[in-house]
Amino acid sequence: MSLLKEFREFAVKGNVVDLAVAVIIGGAFSGIVKSLVEDVIMPIVGRVVGNLDFSNLFLALGDIPPGTAATLEAVRKAGVPVLAYGSFITVVINFTILAFIIFMMVRQVKKLADIAKKEEAAAPAEPAPTPEDVVLLREIRDALKSR
Repeated sequence: MSLLKEFREFAVKGNVVDLAVAVIIGGAFSGIVKSLVEDVIMPIVGRVVGNLDFSNLFLALGDIPPGTAATLEAVRKAGVPVLAYGSFITVVINFTILAFIIFMMVRQVKKLADIAKKEEAAAPAEPAPTPEDVVLLREIRDALKSR
């Protein structure tokens, strides 16, 4: 029963909505990072290491039929099992860039939160105004004392 109560409190606090928004934004952002890695970074890295195309790096785990092109897509279409380590390298680079960008974002948000806390601590809190009913009760008390 405690688990159900804890889940209800979690869902009501808005954490679920925040998480859903984060997942949607993260999905969209991962598309940007994927394009950055595949279309910008990997061609540069491939050029630096000798015109190497990481997307076609693979190890065939079976016999490649004669006449099949030596590309990952063609070998997969031929039904040959492959170890596509070039795709894995690309995904690892995607993850590394995405993790670094998220780290930088969290770091900046933390800095902003620290600045806000310092400003809040520096500004003295103004006393809350006295509620109207308390003011009226004080007036009645003072009127009764003066009689």
